[in-house]
Amino acid sequence: MSRVFARDSGASPEHGGELPLSPHPHYVTPRGLALLHERRRQVQGRLDCIGADPLHAAERSALQRERRGLAARIDSAIEVDAAERSAERVGFGSAVEIVELAAGEPGAHHRYQLVGEDEADPALGFLSWLSPLAQALLRARVGDVVVWRRPAGEIEVRVVSIL
Repeated sequence: MSRVFARDSGASPEHGGELPLSPHPHYVTPRGLALLHERRRQVQGRLDCIGADPLHAAERSALQRERRGLAARIDSAIEVDAAERSAERVGFGSAVEIVELAAGEPGAHHRYQLVGEDEADPALGFLSWLSPLAQALLRARVGDVVVWRRPAGEIEVRVVSIL
């Protein structure tokens, strides 16, 4: 029997089930919430484009599942505006500049913003607030040295600035 006519089991995303939601509070920056809304618009646009064409049944099913997941993420979002927080301590939404310390000597400088899970992209400088580095930095002040516990080993980093 063709998969088009098989009923989704609902057991897992691989088998047509709903995408799992994170068990953590769903904090988002205003940018993160805008990205979720934009992705939902893109998904809806593609759904409108393919319509009820039976040749696109699998894609439609995946897009409908993604649309439901996005709606759940948007509905559960807790928007946090970094402009409303103090710049004295690193918190959700903070942009922070750090320097790696090796044997007490300054090393590589990095700049990150602590953001929600959906918005995270470390290569672009956006760290999930749940990442090990972000967890080490939370509540730190300028000048504080924190330990970043990485799979490759621990490293100390100093907070240079909070933006």
